[in-house]
Amino acid sequence: MSKISRTLREAISGSEQEFTSGSIRRAIVLLSIPMVLEMMMEGLFALVDIYFVSQVSTDATATVGMTESVITLIYSLAIGLSAAATATVARRIGEHDPEGAAKAAVQAIIIAVVISVFISVFGVMFAEEILRFMGGNERQIAECAGYTKVAFGSNLVILLIFLLNAVFRGAGNASVAMWVLVVSNGINMVLDPMFIFGIGPFPELGVTGAAVATSIGRGTGVCIQLYLLLRGTNIIKIARRHLAFHLQTILSMLRVASTGTLQYIIASSSWIFLMAIIARSGNEAVAGYTIAIRIIVFTIMPAWGMANAAATLVGQNLGAGKPERAEASVWLTARYDMLFMLAVSIVYFFAAQPIAEAFDPDPLVIESAVLALRIFSLGYVFFAYGMVISSAFNGAGDTMTPTIINFFCFWMLEIPMGWYMAIHLGWGLAGVCWAVFIAETIMAIVLIVLFKKGKWKKVKI
Repeated sequence: MSKISRTLREAISGSEQEFTSGSIRRAIVLLSIPMVLEMMMEGLFALVDIYFVSQVSTDATATVGMTESVITLIYSLAIGLSAAATATVARRIGEHDPEGAAKAAVQAIIIAVVISVFISVFGVMFAEEILRFMGGNERQIAECAGYTKVAFGSNLVILLIFLLNAVFRGAGNASVAMWVLVVSNGINMVLDPMFIFGIGPFPELGVTGAAVATSIGRGTGVCIQLYLLLRGTNIIKIARRHLAFHLQTILSMLRVASTGTLQYIIASSSWIFLMAIIARSGNEAVAGYTIAIRIIVFTIMPAWGMANAAATLVGQNLGAGKPERAEASVWLTARYDMLFMLAVSIVYFFAAQPIAEAFDPDPLVIESAVLALRIFSLGYVFFAYGMVISSAFNGAGDTMTPTIINFFCFWMLEIPMGWYMAIHLGWGLAGVCWAVFIAETIMAIVLIVLFKKGKWKKVKI
């Protein structure tokens, strides 16, 4: 028990280190615990927002769902850049090259800043058109477009908080990422009701207040991350000599990030089309689906935490010339992730009703949320293997393989199947949910088969 206690304390307190030798199980624990908590904190942003927004109106909840379906494109960029940052930093750490890791971190920040400018301009200028494209009615657009404008206008903090946390994870210090999001979430939880309902000296901004509070929370987290990187007490120390434009490093990262970003854009854009299909079933279906997705995100995020642990282990061990240890790490992590997701799926299937009732009193909204929760929970075991192995490919720098798989499973299978079952067969929301279940299951099976072939072990970064 004393040994377990010391390991848990070390995982939470954290320190940057290599995981290229010693116990794989211990390495997974040291990385996974803070990464799981980090991802839970990331999912908590969505859960807290939807809890307070659902008290405003069904229109407000639906607007958040529509906006977030498009904002997932920004998350895709963030995750794609993060995949490149984690893979590059982890590979350099495995090669005992902290200078190269610091250089990669700075170039990733430059890329994020440039991209965010274009997204901000587009999102603020075309917020109403975005909601209209997603099926929003004119009342929703008039009352809630402010949320969309703020969400897009503050996209830099989304990109940077994901990206910089990926840098710390690649260096083997996942606890920094965890504590940054603990602080950010604490700020968001306090400010959300104040800005939404106008408590105390804060203006009553309605649904727009949720976006303002989240942006402030994330922005504070980014400031902490930058301070830690510039302070110079970690393996990665950003100094003045690193603050230069290095074209070769940027091109190398963009090569990994471009397919990594495309990988997640393919996945997230499929949710945009699915949301447009669901919108045909009415606001209650959209609101119920939005609540279900926010609840699911809260538990998918911890599973992604373990998947991120696999990415770091793969990157560092490939950098150290230990591909077999990298592979063993992935299979063991996938097994742990599967057991976690199995437990969650049982809870969601049997407790979907009371969970949904905690978020919205509308019987039709609750019915839609329960339906989505139960169908999605049936595929959780497959989702676990898919997430871990996909992250392992990314950690190796092979972002192309999961990108191709995503394209066929999401665009060629999930969207057409969702439209057919929801519209042609008249299944509505259930048809979309079953399409997601089938596509994700097939994707996990294909990833397992390709991972066993081992070509990812030969990728160079």
